[in-house]
Amino acid sequence: QVQLVESGGGSVQAGGSLRLSCAYTNVPFSMGWFRQAPGKEREGVAAIRTDGSTTYADSVKGRFTISKDIVKNTLYLQMNSLKPEDTAMYYCAADWWVEYGRLLSSYEYKYWGQGTQVTVSS
Repeated sequence: QVQLVESGGGSVQAGGSLRLSCAYTNVPFSMGWFRQAPGKEREGVAAIRTDGSTTYADSVKGRFTISKDIVKNTLYLQMNSLKPEDTAMYYCAADWWVEYGRLLSSYEYKYWGQGTQVTVSS
């Protein structure tokens, strides 16, 4: 069983930065950040595995960075150069094993946090 609690969302102007945090219990092998805007499907943003491998959606490459602090049992998403199209509810997800090529697929994750809202104004 894995429990996930996100924090760090908020409102920011375009070009600004936010850092999301996700505190987790146990040690899931694969973790990711997903987002869902109103009327849109949930999409993978970034993911990381215990072996250190990471992957990013093309829309956030170079702007977002995913990392994990294994001492604090916390997953992070540093978001820089935010754009209005980044506005969404952001979710942390985890599972024991996800193939690298499937890390950004929401169907691969069993455990989900409650979400934290990110709003970027122009």
